[in-house]
Amino acid sequence: MCVLAGMLVFFGRSYFSGLMTIHRLLTENKQLKQAITNLTQEDQIGYAKIIQQQTTDGKLFTTIRFVETARDDKLKKILEKDYVIEGDIVHFDALIVKFTDKMVMDGKEKSLYLWRRVYGEKMTPRDGFPIEEPGAEPLRYRDLLKILPNKNRELFWTNIWDLANNPEALKQYGISAVYGNVVYSRLRQGLIYVFRITAAGQLYPEVVTDI
Repeated sequence: MCVLAGMLVFFGRSYFSGLMTIHRLLTENKQLKQAITNLTQEDQIGYAKIIQQQTTDGKLFTTIRFVETARDDKLKKILEKDYVIEGDIVHFDALIVKFTDKMVMDGKEKSLYLWRRVYGEKMTPRDGFPIEEPGAEPLRYRDLLKILPNKNRELFWTNIWDLANNPEALKQYGISAVYGNVVYSRLRQGLIYVFRITAAGQLYPEVVTDI
């Protein structure tokens, strides 16, 4: 019994310590605030196109190629993955984190956009294929927090995904919202679906002809 109590105290202290660390990082760390301040308004955050569509055992399967582009160069690929989805309607899921002027030193709201997963209409979102690994540093923002020590960078990316379920913490940390934005389209060969973000944080696909 004493051993169990000791373990509970240990894990309880570790959990509290972790909370205090993320608290200090989000409220007191000037390096983090400066990094977020350096965020620029984004427009294109990736695109998708069909590689192949075929029918097997009476079912249509679509092979898509998803590409994530660099923040500073729309032509530079930083992530490229192929997915096979049953059907031709595909959902693309992103997590959006909006920071208020309390967090940003220049007084202008800024946002992060983190790709989560891809899934078809015959799948549940939970069974979707991951794009970015939750908790890992996204390739798109690999250079964003380079001024922070590695342990603080890991702490930020691990915890930012969990804040969506804590509205009070969002206000305290100067984050106006953490929410998912899902778009879906019936994909057709010969077209490219370019994903763009509005200033208000809304994700939408722009359809262009594949040259």
